[in-house]
Amino acid sequence: MNASVRPLSHAPLALPARTIALAEGDGIGPEITAAVVSILRAVDPALEFDRVAVGLKAYRAGASSGFGSDVMEAIARHGVILKGPVTTPQGGGYKSVNVSLRKTLGLYANLRPCAAFHPFVATRNPGMDVVIVRENEEDTYAGIEHRQSDEVYQCLKLITRPGCERIARYAFEYAVANGRSNVTAVHKANIMKLTDGLFLESCRRVAADYEGRVGFQDRIVDNMCMQLVQKPETYDMLVAPNLYGDIISDLAAGLVGGLGIAPGANIGEAAAVFEEVHGSAPKYAGQDRANPTALILSGALLLRHIGETEAGASVEAAVRDVIGEGRVMTADLGGSAGTRAYGQAVAARVQALRAAA
Repeated sequence: MNASVRPLSHAPLALPARTIALAEGDGIGPEITAAVVSILRAVDPALEFDRVAVGLKAYRAGASSGFGSDVMEAIARHGVILKGPVTTPQGGGYKSVNVSLRKTLGLYANLRPCAAFHPFVATRNPGMDVVIVRENEEDTYAGIEHRQSDEVYQCLKLITRPGCERIARYAFEYAVANGRSNVTAVHKANIMKLTDGLFLESCRRVAADYEGRVGFQDRIVDNMCMQLVQKPETYDMLVAPNLYGDIISDLAAGLVGGLGIAPGANIGEAAAVFEEVHGSAPKYAGQDRANPTALILSGALLLRHIGETEAGASVEAAVRDVIGEGRVMTADLGGSAGTRAYGQAVAARVQALRAAA
């Protein structure tokens, strides 16, 4: 069962003074980040935010990459950043800020918990509760492409032993820290015997260090997709190379209700970015209609990452309670509440949980 959604004790929280970097992003970003800030302050009134600009606002201020040195300095100071969605210009401008930050900061692990909110959010998979760990820097996403001729183009699949072992160890360490019982390696080693073979071999090697604490198995990626559709409740954690991880992460999110309730994080050795998975939806900006759940749950992941497990659990529990009551939900969840009202309801529930502890 997912540690991000299982009922945990809500002991009184005595959090140390803490400042985190915060980037609102574009489109609906300012609205959903405002909701998350109100909730995080309900957890810890002393929490401070170091606000920086990413995306169109930063670009218009002269940051050609969509983020400036102030962003990097803030992340270096605080180690973490909560980031709203960013618009990537079409036909010019800057490259994806998300990708650029991952490469610049060496964020090698992409973390995607996908848990059903059954029966409150429509899903055919009420028992689904899986965490996907995706390698973030290698595979075909390394972008090594060549044109051999006008008729033949080539993309190289880059897989390294250190990269494979690092992502596998992150998955097992996450399992231990969050009460996960089993890790499944996803691969295509039956066909790509060298590259995916190395990934599978590395996962097996790391798994041996956790024998007796965390179980291990492997699945071929096409079979894994079928298994996720047919019986996702039988899987606990998945670890995968970049391309497979990207595909199955969105597949899993779709199976539990969509990207609007899917949190995300990108983790490195010295920094971590916590962000929603969906886009900036500029046509809905300023309308108080956006669902902030994905970013709220990403904020809960941030709290867990910095060691505030009970704080993160209280935010997750509050989201489930509010959605479960069904009275204050955004339109995409079947309700009629606005972004602000929904965020206030979750913040109030966080405070109630703390008071009842």
